[in-house]
Amino acid sequence: MTERKPPGMGFESFVERQIRAAEARGEFDDLPGAGRPSRAVADTAYDEMWWIRQKLAREGVSVLPPTLALRKEAEDTLAAAYAAPTEAVVRRLIDGVNVRIREVMFKPPPGPPLGLKPYDTDAVVAEWRARRTG
Repeated sequence: MTERKPPGMGFESFVERQIRAAEARGEFDDLPGAGRPSRAVADTAYDEMWWIRQKLAREGVSVLPPTLALRKEAEDTLAAAYAAPTEAVVRRLIDGVNVRIREVMFKPPPGPPLGLKPYDTDAVVAEWRARRTG
């Protein structure tokens, strides 16, 4: 686009005229996805942040701050421990997540406070045993 807007012509009408001229020349005919609705619009209810969410997903960026990601990991690990097949697996899972919790407890967090303390491994094993017998 090298043409300048003529004086006295509204910007919107100038742009619309250029778009109509480009359509008439067929410059929009071979665009990828032509004639199909946008996947973001077709697949989901309207979300004004849809393009940001898609970009983050494409880039593999974590949306959660590290402390919140650790909270989620701790919850998932506790659930996995309760479903574990042996006591040794329960202890390994809980001891592993406790190491990560302690690391965050003893250094300043980069996000919101963690709000967790290490799990009592013996208490988790006792709960695991109670769930297996019940």
